[in-house]
Amino acid sequence: MLFSLRPDYSHDPFLDDLVQQLRAYLDGELAEYERAHTVTPESPISRALLEPVWRRSRELGFYGIHLPPELGGRGLTYTQLAALKEEVAAAGRVLGHSVLGEMGGPLRVGDILAGATPHQLERWFLPVVRGERACCFSLTEADAGSDVRSMRTTAVREPDGQGYRLTGHKVFSSAGPVADFAIVIARMDGTEKTYSAFLVDLDSPGCQVLDGATPMSGEHIESDIVLTDCRVPAANLLGAEGDGLLLGLGRVNVNRLLHCPSVLGLTRRALELTLDRARTRTVAGAPLADLQSIQHKLADMATSYYAARAMTYAALAALDTGTVPRLEAFMCKLNVAESAFRILDEAVQIHGKEGLTQGNEVEFLFRKVRMFRVLTGTSEIQKNGIAKLLLRQAG
Repeated sequence: MLFSLRPDYSHDPFLDDLVQQLRAYLDGELAEYERAHTVTPESPISRALLEPVWRRSRELGFYGIHLPPELGGRGLTYTQLAALKEEVAAAGRVLGHSVLGEMGGPLRVGDILAGATPHQLERWFLPVVRGERACCFSLTEADAGSDVRSMRTTAVREPDGQGYRLTGHKVFSSAGPVADFAIVIARMDGTEKTYSAFLVDLDSPGCQVLDGATPMSGEHIESDIVLTDCRVPAANLLGAEGDGLLLGLGRVNVNRLLHCPSVLGLTRRALELTLDRARTRTVAGAPLADLQSIQHKLADMATSYYAARAMTYAALAALDTGTVPRLEAFMCKLNVAESAFRILDEAVQIHGKEGLTQGNEVEFLFRKVRMFRVLTGTSEIQKNGIAKLLLRQAG
């Protein structure tokens, strides 16, 4: 894997063709759509804004492209999907999250599709694949983030065995503002360690969707899901009782690695912007890039990006063979998060005042990348996981 800010996929003609088509869509039609609707990273996100993107992306074959052919996708490998995710992030499109289906679409559902019953596929998930419905994932609570077992949302079995009553308050439900239903993880009432997953229609009695906290990126993509004695039919149980954390954390484990290409794409975008800034910004009658101190910064930034990308794609290749690279996934998440943060910090530094100004793309990218040191497990949690697995290997 050679270094490039515009990777060459000629070794994989199928992927290369997809990437060329995706770049054309992102830089052309989608960019024009965003300009026509004056979309910024901090614009409110509505179904009316996203649905045309879902439909067009599906027409072009990108929406849910990772899924097997029987579900309307093209059966991508994890490495191929990662390359597309990186391209989407590197394009700098605000609505890029809706092209492959991350904003309430097939990528938001993740591997949970494999555990759905035929009824659940037909009723909830296939409409998501078709871009007709949207979902969100509700695991986190105010006092149950990394320590998910501290959740207070409970599920009580109804006496007749025909359903459950859910009560609790979920936060940071990404895509909640546009979702039709949520995948909710709850603790079974009367137990301390038994958790189950439920499909909850967000218009159900006893369910409220509230505006969530606005993250430091300024994006309006989060909701709180408040459940008050909300009845959920037995048919809405995902898997068996007690499978909730297996479904929820299994999804997180895969996403830990699959989030890395997106952050690499954001970092790549920042590198491109910073190289352009260094070449075009004049200081004392000469380009900023003529200063050795700036050259050294650029060299360190590019080297860190290359190293983080190489280890990520090595772990993805292992995942494609059927190996579960648990240790490597922790390492990739840690290294990508910390490297991207350092690179963006230098990008802001090189941009100077412009890098501190709201509305400047590098300033937004800095805020966006900073979040990744916390999301899907803090850097400290990744270190805990790495150390635990290392010690287990050594024993």
